[in-house]
Amino acid sequence: MKLSRITALASSLVLGAVLALTGAAAAQAAPAAVDYVALGDSYSSGVGAGAYDSASGNCKRTPRAYPALWAAAHAPTTFAFTACSGARTGDVTAGQLGPLNAATDLVSISIGGNDAGFADVMTTCVLQSEATCLNRVAQARSYVDSTLPGNLNSVYSAIRSKAPSARVVVLGYPRFYQLNGNCVVGLSENERAAINAASDHLNSVTSKRAADHGFTFASVAGAFTGHEICSGNAWLHSVNWLNIGESYHPTAAGQSGGYLPVFTSAA
Repeated sequence: MKLSRITALASSLVLGAVLALTGAAAAQAAPAAVDYVALGDSYSSGVGAGAYDSASGNCKRTPRAYPALWAAAHAPTTFAFTACSGARTGDVTAGQLGPLNAATDLVSISIGGNDAGFADVMTTCVLQSEATCLNRVAQARSYVDSTLPGNLNSVYSAIRSKAPSARVVVLGYPRFYQLNGNCVVGLSENERAAINAASDHLNSVTSKRAADHGFTFASVAGAFTGHEICSGNAWLHSVNWLNIGESYHPTAAGQSGGYLPVFTSAA
């Protein structure tokens, strides 16, 4: 009888320990509440991926963009998507930060390409001579060195002020061309190399500014390697004369296969 009581007591203790452990494991496995705000330019709104939300107007936000794809997969408590095509740093501070507050947990942003005149660089290179193209690229690089850091500081400081506890992920831009690839017309290799180098330089400056503000910089250059224009399996639109606004932007595959996993890892 005494032995049976001891056995029962031991069994009860073991069962209690198992229930406590499994309960703790379940609590650890439960997803944390996340309030997510997606800011930025056309690379975050999803220009090039199609299926645009008509309610977003010229901002051209789409459920195929990496912020919406991440939200669909992770079911954040709240999701505010304010990224907008054509946005510059000043547009973010003036019109996109409304959803940010002290409860915001996660912020994503891609910004700086429009400040540096990316669209004009590509238009110049497509329509004018190699020498003119290279000169325009050099002008953009000079702007990135002299003026863009201050612009990034302003928008990053504004984000931190409004969302003091948020994890902020700053996403970069891909290299646009696979050099010595399969393109037989279009820009020269010198122009393609200069544009790639300018993208790397923009990412480097942006990464430094992000780090100085305690933000995480997430490079997509590696994810797009093998999927650049001229690769034969491009995740970027080349010049599209029928829809010029989508030129040099990620396709739906570029958003889901390039940006999304990079952001998911960083977030």
